[in-house]
Amino acid sequence: MRLGLAGGGTDLSPYCDQFGGAVLNVTIDRYAFATCTPRDDGRIVFDADDLGLSEDWLPGQEASGQLKLHQAVYSRMIREFGSGQPIPVTLRSTVDAPAGSGLGSSSALVVALVDVMRELLDAPLGVYDVARIAYEIERIELQLSGGRQDQYAAAFGGMNFIEFLAGDRVVVNPLRAHRSVICELESSIVTCFSGTSRESATIIDQQKSAMSGPATPAIDAMHCLKRDAIDMKQAFVSGAIERMAEILHSSWQAKKSTAKSISNPRIEQLLELGLQNGALAGKVSGAGGGGFMFFLVHPENRYRLISALNHAGGQAGTVKFTEIGCETWRFV
Repeated sequence: MRLGLAGGGTDLSPYCDQFGGAVLNVTIDRYAFATCTPRDDGRIVFDADDLGLSEDWLPGQEASGQLKLHQAVYSRMIREFGSGQPIPVTLRSTVDAPAGSGLGSSSALVVALVDVMRELLDAPLGVYDVARIAYEIERIELQLSGGRQDQYAAAFGGMNFIEFLAGDRVVVNPLRAHRSVICELESSIVTCFSGTSRESATIIDQQKSAMSGPATPAIDAMHCLKRDAIDMKQAFVSGAIERMAEILHSSWQAKKSTAKSISNPRIEQLLELGLQNGALAGKVSGAGGGGFMFFLVHPENRYRLISALNHAGGQAGTVKFTEIGCETWRFV
């Protein structure tokens, strides 16, 4: 899964189709897992252990539709790379964060499901292909509202500056920095679960509606968010944590002007509490409205910040960055 450091929202259509989008994100030590096990009884089984849901059906029957992501991935991969002939398998998954967390959990799950099916079918797909198929399944086939960054972050892993260009072209630029810069930034981030997950589709639909005109305050805010992503990239590469905090604060103010439900009293309470206890800046991760927040703080103030957030009913802690994207292997 990922933290969106800057530019989130500019990967949404119609903005990125017309103006081009740019985001800076980093993957963290929260994961989506998928396993695919062949069966000899002719049945197809989908299990989501973390949700306590299971579907069991035979080819030719119709699945119950509870696990739409599993069904859509299985159908697309069999149709495109399995000659349309159903294969009896158990497709099982777990996710380290709930849907609506703001960490890209649903997209990370779809990427894991696509990649494990790629391995099963020996499909000739590269990392860009896996991310693109995951995006198409979520946003086009299932029509789930959202942007494009989450699938590419999950597939590639690491710290990436990702550009979303006309014609559905995506360019992933991995960023390199001195190890001391990575360690300092990692040690300067505190995440906090606000206590509630949120339905991102409502917020995203509000943002899309606000961008319907050629010159609207929401579009101006998106321009600001894209500039912030570019500036954040430069600040990260040079190790300017204080400058990153300034950009984070600017981005949060701009993001709030793109949809009315991005913030709420609980989020503002935790942000204010964070600033009172050493945080340099903070924002909501993902679309907003709930889920995870994250703060930038000098490492020596991190414990104080975490303690204050937890005392206020948040679920705060640290994260580790990850450098490797989706990994899939066979085990016999």
